[in-house]
Amino acid sequence: MQLTDRFTVSEDVVVREVSGELVLLDLNSGQYFGLDAVGARIWELLADAPRNLIDICDQIEKEFDAPRERIEADMMALAKQLQEQELIAAEAA
Repeated sequence: MQLTDRFTVSEDVVVREVSGELVLLDLNSGQYFGLDAVGARIWELLADAPRNLIDICDQIEKEFDAPRERIEADMMALAKQLQEQELIAAEAA
């Protein structure tokens, strides 16, 4: 996985806001996943249109006060988890 990879969200995920947290329900597995404010914003950006991770990092850097290196590391970690759970998929090149 690289920051230049483009991702789309799975159509089998239901999203709801619960107590200020974004909750994802994977309809295939029945598992719930919670996202904090930054994770929720990343999900919103991915759900809006297929995007590469570098573009999302650019947007997160504008909206949140964090060093770029941390944003990129956190982005890669979250994207890896979401992809492993099949909540997002890499777009075919």
